[in-house]
Amino acid sequence: MDKYFPEYRRIYKEVDKTFSLVVLAKAPLPEDIVRIGEDGVRALWHSEKLRGGGYSKAAELLQKAKHSVGLREGQAQARMSIQYLAGSIRDKDARIDEIDAEITKLAKSIQYVEKLTAIPGLGERIISGILSEIGDLIRFDSVKEIQKYSGLGLVSESSGKHNGETHISHRGRKRLRYWLYMGARSVVVHSSEFAKLHTYYTTREENPLKKMQSLMAIACKLLRVIYVILTKGVDYDPQKLLGDIVRPENAKNKTKGAAVA
Repeated sequence: MDKYFPEYRRIYKEVDKTFSLVVLAKAPLPEDIVRIGEDGVRALWHSEKLRGGGYSKAAELLQKAKHSVGLREGQAQARMSIQYLAGSIRDKDARIDEIDAEITKLAKSIQYVEKLTAIPGLGERIISGILSEIGDLIRFDSVKEIQKYSGLGLVSESSGKHNGETHISHRGRKRLRYWLYMGARSVVVHSSEFAKLHTYYTTREENPLKKMQSLMAIACKLLRVIYVILTKGVDYDPQKLLGDIVRPENAKNKTKGAAVA
């Protein structure tokens, strides 16, 4: 595309997105787009039943195609190559969707898994992603083992100026970390209790966390909640989740208690 339609990536920075792939599969070169026109491009998307704001790029595509400085030699071969690659990506995407659907179906068969949907922001896709990466819960004796398995276990820095500081190990199942991180981001947005926890972690007077550190802490918290629900069959309790937050009045009581002791 950089050779034959260099302007294309100014419109689609990621050429493997759905609207882009539909164009590349049918009209990949500037002369193809000029030939079918703006209405033709829209018709391609309409035939695939695509929805959203992607239709607004049709006019821009046509203008860029009309003034393209791309190569004119070897277009037949380039067209075939681009169409083949675009088709391959779409085929793989369709297969991935089928696999995701099967994973979701299998996840629903796990005992107590329906209780996880009570956690605001934790949808079927994220739940399925997390559980498919964990595998059989029975093989873990504790949630700490799963945390270590995911690479979210804490390790101490033993060299240089960071000596004594702790950070997550990153040694473990990368895809599990990814899904736990996505879950953490989602619950912070959609769950008031997780949002309060995030605010507390990032603004507390003692050892405030950076935003990313807080999300990793919430990912670990989310993992513990999931583990308890699935192993004990209990319902999600937002108030128990907020137990980590140290209220100013509680902090004062703890200080007084320590002084008396």
